[in-house]
This record gives sequence, C-alpha cells and structure tokens, in this order.
Amino acid sequence: MEIRKIFVAGAGLMGGGIAQVCAQAGYDVVMRDLTDEIVEKGLSAVRWSVGKLVEKGRVQGTINEIMDRIKGTTELSDAGNADFVFEAIIEDLEAKRAMYSEIDKICPPHTIFATNTSAIPITNIAEATQRASKFVGTHFFSPVPMMKIVEIVKGLLTSNQTMEIAEHLCQSLDKDTIRVNRDVAGFALNRINFPSTIEAIRLVEAGVASVEDIDKGMRLGFGRPMGPFETSDMAGLDVGFNAYSAVYKETQDEKFHPPMLLQRKIKIGHLGRKTGIGWYRYNEKGKKIGLAD
Repeated sequence: MEIRKIFVAGAGLMGGGIAQVCAQAGYDVVMRDLTDEIVEKGLSAVRWSVGKLVEKGRVQGTINEIMDRIKGTTELSDAGNADFVFEAIIEDLEAKRAMYSEIDKICPPHTIFATNTSAIPITNIAEATQRASKFVGTHFFSPVPMMKIVEIVKGLLTSNQTMEIAEHLCQSLDKDTIRVNRDVAGFALNRINFPSTIEAIRLVEAGVASVEDIDKGMRLGFGRPMGPFETSDMAGLDVGFNAYSAVYKETQDEKFHPPMLLQRKIKIGHLGRKTGIGWYRYNEKGKKIGLAD
C-alpha cells in the first residue's frame, strides 16, 4: 500500500511534530484541531522548528517548500482522502474514541488509523471503529523532530500488514522503530520510564532532594538530555498525570499511581511550559527562568 496523503488529528506539541516530520519526508499533510487559533499556533510552531533545522542544514528543502505540504483545518471531513491518520489529541480514552467514531465514517476503507497515545491500550481505542485490523499504535517521543524512536504497538486485532505499513512509514520519517507485540498499558518504554518519574516526584514530595538536583543528577549521571522534571514541563504535567492514571487504572499497580504533589500542581494550573509554570517557571518564549515556588 502506498501512502501519499496523511491526516494528523491534533496541532499541539505532538501533533505538530508529527505533521512536521511527515512534511519534511515529502508527504502531503492535513493537520486538524478544534479551533483556528489552535491550528494557527500549531503551524507557527512547526514553521519555527522547520526554520531551525533548515538553518542548521539538517533537512532538505526550504521552509516554504516544507510548510506548503501542510494544510491546517478544523474540519474532520478533510480526512476524507487520507491514506493514513496519526492521532495526537488529549490523552483521554473517551475523547479518542469519540473522534475515531466520527472519522471512521469519513475515511475510505483502506485508511489506516494510528494513535500516538503514550499509555492507553490500543485495543480499547480501536473498539470505537469498524477497522480494528487497520488500527495501530505509533508512539512518538517528544520533541518529535528530535527524538529518533517510535514504538509500533500491536492491538489484539491489528493485522501484521498494518504493523508493517506503520513501521515502514515511520522509518521513512527518519525514525527508528521497535515493536510492542502485546497491547499492555504504557507499552514497553513508558512501563520503564513512568515509575522513575513518579519516584522522582515522590522524592521531592518527601524532601529527599530538590527538583533541580534530581534533574541535574539524571542528566549527568545517566546521560539524559533532560531530567524528569524538565521533561514533564515540556510534555505537560496534565499529560503525564493522564498517562500515569491510565496505566494505574489498567494495572492497579501502586508504582504507577500519580503522587499527590503532582495532583496538587495540576489543580492550581501549574501544567508546565504551556502555562508558564510547572516544576520551573518560563518566560513568554518558553525559556526556563527559574524554579517554581
């Protein structure tokens, strides 16, 4: 099956990043979100990111050539001629199921659906459609243009052909892939990563170490480009909370239970870079300027 047209549901950090790497690879992309404002903000973020990569000689083509391959929209109906759909909306099962229930009626039978969920079992989302065999998980990591890995996740009814098509497509985006052969909440890499981030929050909560020292220690001691709190701020504390909650709901394993400190941060609106404050404070350009109170 030849993939030519790609529809990306979601124009935020992950959706915009997926749309960007698809356009950079030469695909025609439609990127959709709920409002014109969100779509325009997403397109602006993609243009800035593409500009940085063009400036450094890391992608081929000009900014305009790449951006001309991306069309913004608020209409799900624009998915009508898509060969492949990447979904990167809010990390909420019912929201994803509702969107897929609609788009399933719009897309032609050959269209493959791929969810970028970081934690929700693929099969649970695919149940909202009539094409479970053509439904797959493609878990990108943030920031998408920089992170090389994508998990290709097999739902209970995902066909081998769908797995192969999704894998080849992601590899054409200059990504490396790993296969997750059982549809468990959190898949493979986040089943390893989530407990370490949760434990980092618990250590801060208990006064064992500071946010800054844990981030510094993880960067220098384990070679990570960002510490767990810096990563959490970039992705969004609410996104992390929803992902941890999804795995905890599925497993009932206490190591995935969101710590109370994280819940309180979310309750007061400290969601990370997007709100200007999370574990750290940020200026209007998203640059870290200090520790949050």
